[in-house]
Amino acid sequence: MTSGASAEMKGVRASINGASAGFGRRFAALIYDGFLLAALLMTYTGAILIFTRRAILPETYGAWVYLYRAGLIAVIAAYYVLNWMRSGQTLGMRAWRLRAVSDAGSRLSTGKALLRFCVASCMAARRPRRALAVLRSRSPGPP
Repeated sequence: MTSGASAEMKGVRASINGASAGFGRRFAALIYDGFLLAALLMTYTGAILIFTRRAILPETYGAWVYLYRAGLIAVIAAYYVLNWMRSGQTLGMRAWRLRAVSDAGSRLSTGKALLRFCVASCMAARRPRRALAVLRSRSPGPP
């Protein structure tokens, strides 16, 4: 992610201007995205509840609950990966003028966007404090 990245996403070539974004801006974008994801996940759950007509619990649906949970993860992954591939920005990133680009300054490929999502998910799920410490250590200036 870079702050102030001016990249022409229509062309092959792009230029990156600005320094790496600080922890505060990244965290604020994450909060914005969290609100949007909450709405998307509620919509997904509402659609599932229309078909099932009751809560999806292991006691009521058995193994189907794992398919539901996989769907939740798929919604989150689709939100991030598709936005990173399409424009390099999620809604939260757009509000804070952040952009995810490749080393060459172009859009992320499908593989790189999926890898980015998987690594971020693993870091956040396994060691949230460690993930925050890594982000803080890469931020210029005080957090």
